[in-house]
Amino acid sequence: MPENGEVSERHVLVLPDRDAAEEVAEELPARFAVAQEPQLVRDALAGEDDAEDAQWLVVVEDPGGRLDSAALDELAAEYEGWLEAP
Repeated sequence: MPENGEVSERHVLVLPDRDAAEEVAEELPARFAVAQEPQLVRDALAGEDDAEDAQWLVVVEDPGGRLDSAALDELAAEYEGWLEAP
């Protein structure tokens, strides 16, 4: 059985396009003091081949489990996105 250590979480913010995802990824370190660089991932919608029909994900590692989910959701909402529920 693992000892009680740090909680590790992964937050996934869903954004409507690459530009929004890049802006959110740039804001995260200053706003939330994240240590690791967020990852950008293209998430094509099922059955769509056109890049215009893709959402972008910003994946944020939270090794200490200290990031506020509501604040992350608010940030994503500023760019017409949302925080994916765990």
